Amino acid sequence: MTLVRQLLDQAARTPDGIALVSGDGSLLTYGELRRRVLAVRHGLLSEGLRTGDGVLFSVRPSPESLVLALGVVAAGGVVVFADPGAGPEMFTARLRLARPRWSAAESILYAGSRVGLVRAYARRRGLLLPNLAELQIPGEPPMRHIHAGRRLPGVPRGSLSLADLVRGDAPEPPEDTDPDAPAAVIFTSGTTADPRAVVHSHASLAAALGLFRDRMPLGPGDVVHTDQLLLGLPTLISGARWSMPPLFCPPADFVRLMRERAATHAFCVPVHLAEILDTAPELPSTLQYVLLGAAPAPAGILKRAVKATSAEVLSVYAMTEILPVAIASAEEKLAHTVSGAEGDLLGAPLPGVGTRLADDGELLLSGPNLCRGYLGAEPFDELPTGDLARLDEGRLILMGRNKDMLIRGKFNLYPGLYEPSIAAQPGVEEAAIVGVPHPETGDEEVVLAVTGPAGLPARLRRDLPSVIDHDALPDRIVVLDELPRSGRTRKLDRDLLRERVARREGTAR
Repeated sequence: MTLVRQLLDQAARTPDGIALVSGDGSLLTYGELRRRVLAVRHGLLSEGLRTGDGVLFSVRPSPESLVLALGVVAAGGVVVFADPGAGPEMFTARLRLARPRWSAAESILYAGSRVGLVRAYARRRGLLLPNLAELQIPGEPPMRHIHAGRRLPGVPRGSLSLADLVRGDAPEPPEDTDPDAPAAVIFTSGTTADPRAVVHSHASLAAALGLFRDRMPLGPGDVVHTDQLLLGLPTLISGARWSMPPLFCPPADFVRLMRERAATHAFCVPVHLAEILDTAPELPSTLQYVLLGAAPAPAGILKRAVKATSAEVLSVYAMTEILPVAIASAEEKLAHTVSGAEGDLLGAPLPGVGTRLADDGELLLSGPNLCRGYLGAEPFDELPTGDLARLDEGRLILMGRNKDMLIRGKFNLYPGLYEPSIAAQPGVEEAAIVGVPHPETGDEEVVLAVTGPAGLPARLRRDLPSVIDHDALPDRIVVLDELPRSGRTRKLDRDLLRERVARREGTAR
């Protein structure tokens, strides 16, 4: 059964229950959520949305974005998450690959990409927005538009209003859609020449949500505090209440809302939890589970979390391509660390997740929650993770990264995807990206080391936003006389390079 069908069925069983509390405190019942999703589905189909149509999605987390995304998927469309803040060049590259027929965006984004004063303000805030109103795929019919929020200057003529769609008819849907059909496309990394996007099917997303629910029981009476769609959806499917914090919620307000709404579950990335614990050494007593994900959870943060709450603190190992993979408790991870054992304990693979180690120790994953593959490429049945691992009595132990992957917040950065494009820039002789781990947050400072003239950092700061993914832009750029190499093949010695940039050698900016 697909996730949309599960949600609609749950909403039909508990129409009067509160499904969602938004950032401003407004309430949405299950019955009203169901009606709105079906109304959007019917309206889009009436306007010509076809099965498999991609809908470029640029709506920030909110009740409106939830309704719109679910309505698109219920109508047989594919939600394409392509961040317009990535910059016009990267956005255009992603557009060429995804070839969506529809665009859904907030009115302010349309205005920010076209109207002079608003566009200038966005540029001052560091947002180089593409012209969403004039998006066009060569050889395709004119793109259709949907806007969320009141119509503003810059919204294309003929754009459908989400408010009008929600007020429309809401007939019952037909039988469930094909579970193997694509439901979502998530761009994860890449350059303007080679963007990469993960394609999830209805079935893989439903399997992922089921694994979260099995490990972290949810049901009526539970309140899950998160802005993450893939944790909010299992909440709704379970009949629990989704507490959605406002955008850019300060840590103190995040904790205050957890207390006011009697949250039983909360999700944070480790660096966010560290900021929360700085403001609130004790977490609300109503919490039963604190879920950490998107980056490794350092022992220091786990110790602080265990001290701050009686809730079970869980750390999730997952990738965009397959989520979740394994979940370990803070106690298990800390016991592994205290024992002096090598590596980072990830926990036992969740039911149905297949694990295999390649000859070089790289972890290969499979299972019903594995994506269909990458957009524009052949499907795969097994994912090479780039992580080195070992198995110890059925538990996964992370030993390192085969592909030198760096972790920045919720973004996995693979240096090899970006270094060739950087090295091709004028004046750059060689380029290498390494990470310097932060001992407390688990995040990494991304350092770009280049060889070439001393003036390179300023030029690269100016030019790289139009060349590589904005999440891959370096925190620091250093110019070295040469990149360190070792062995008979003179292979780049990333460990030595990491030591040098940690000591802040070279000309930096």
